[in-house]
Amino acid sequence: MPEVLAISLNGKSLTVPAGTTVAAAVSIAGQSSFRRSVSGEPRGPLCGMGVCFECRVTVDGVRHVKSCQMLCRHGMQINTDE
Repeated sequence: MPEVLAISLNGKSLTVPAGTTVAAAVSIAGQSSFRRSVSGEPRGPLCGMGVCFECRVTVDGVRHVKSCQMLCRHGMQINTDE
């Protein structure tokens, strides 16, 4: 049985398998928009490898974390701009 991690996404509890990226966890929760551009357009993962910066979220109070490059940890607090 794979290890399951308990995380928080925008204040709601979520469980994901160990090894899940933050971007995948946000998608599993049903969100397609991770942040808003300066003009208000919804943004989400584009490249999936840390080049485009469109998947930025706040993790444990640290802003502008590239969610496609970070693995979830037990107890992690993730916030999108949505």
